[in-house]
Amino acid sequence: MTEMIPAWVNGTLTPVEKLEAHIKGLRHKAISVFLMRGDKVLLQRRAMGKYHTPGLWANTCCTHPHWDEASLDCATRRLNQELGLEDVTLRFRDTVEYRADVGGGLIEHEVVDIFVGDLAEGHEPVPNPDEVMDTIWTPLPNLIEEVATKPAGFTPWLQIYLRDHVSVIFQTA
Repeated sequence: MTEMIPAWVNGTLTPVEKLEAHIKGLRHKAISVFLMRGDKVLLQRRAMGKYHTPGLWANTCCTHPHWDEASLDCATRRLNQELGLEDVTLRFRDTVEYRADVGGGLIEHEVVDIFVGDLAEGHEPVPNPDEVMDTIWTPLPNLIEEVATKPAGFTPWLQIYLRDHVSVIFQTA
């Protein structure tokens, strides 16, 4: 089944096949989720079967909404599909835009609604191996330092979020 995502074509939001949007570098909608436990952030390592950025560490969850799917509904759906997590209360933080080369001739040009939630002790992710090969809880200060000093192990969007948007996402001073 072809996955249609909301992308702008000649200034109009239009359903576009996901891979086509990335090949053409079309500006398109996306969501990103950061789950927290105190000062720790839940990261996922993308499965090796992913069509771009396989094996790289990313934020808790990210994807593209289906055509006509609300961002919060998409974030909730994807937390369940990727990490088996349900009943997580998410808070909208901001909408950010970025453009990044993700390799293989593909471009992510995303308008991203960012959500943050808290995951209580004892409520652990159960990764879907088709999507996620590993998860880890990392203290935010350590993550920021590691992404800055060893960026090659992290997705381009996580690098951008932590370089340009950390104060908005994590509401730090």
